[in-house]
Amino acid sequence: MVDGTAVGRRERKKAATRAAILDAATTLFLERGFDGVSVREIADKADVSPKTVFTHFPQKEALVFSDEDERHERLVAAVSGRAPGTTISDALKAHYLSEIAAMRSGPQRQILTLMEETPALIDYAEKMWFRHEGALVAAIAKELGHTEPTDEIRFYVRFALQIQLSATHEARPESTIDAGFRLLDEGWARYHEARDQSASG
Repeated sequence: MVDGTAVGRRERKKAATRAAILDAATTLFLERGFDGVSVREIADKADVSPKTVFTHFPQKEALVFSDEDERHERLVAAVSGRAPGTTISDALKAHYLSEIAAMRSGPQRQILTLMEETPALIDYAEKMWFRHEGALVAAIAKELGHTEPTDEIRFYVRFALQIQLSATHEARPESTIDAGFRLLDEGWARYHEARDQSASG
């Protein structure tokens, strides 16, 4: 039997090491920019080896997006946990605005500025964002009572995710989000009409 105390100690040590690496990386990135800092320097500041850094973060860009799992959970919950009577589009619009507001305030603002100044981070952020596509497709399909996602749902999700990426870089994200979902919802409404007619026929 594994000693629960030993397991708990190991997990706490792992969490502490991860936090130390993140603190070191964030401090150095904000001081000198993403491209001006090496993994070796981050490891030295955190008092670990470069191998340990890569054990916790598979690549250097992942150090800037350590909250990606939490962002994933919040995105899916925005659809599956929305209030009764709230459309999927309205739930996503509210979620996007909330996320962008959080990114533009406090310490997150510095990280956003760092990302916008670094092409490699912009590319990485977009790739990471679209990794949520499958989970969001599955959540919407479940909400609509489908055993398998339809092509319409897949296209809706792909375009809906793109709206958030576009809005993040705009001075007035509300306008971009409203315009994007307005166009998207026109096609979404037709899909629902055709679906309802098929069901009634």
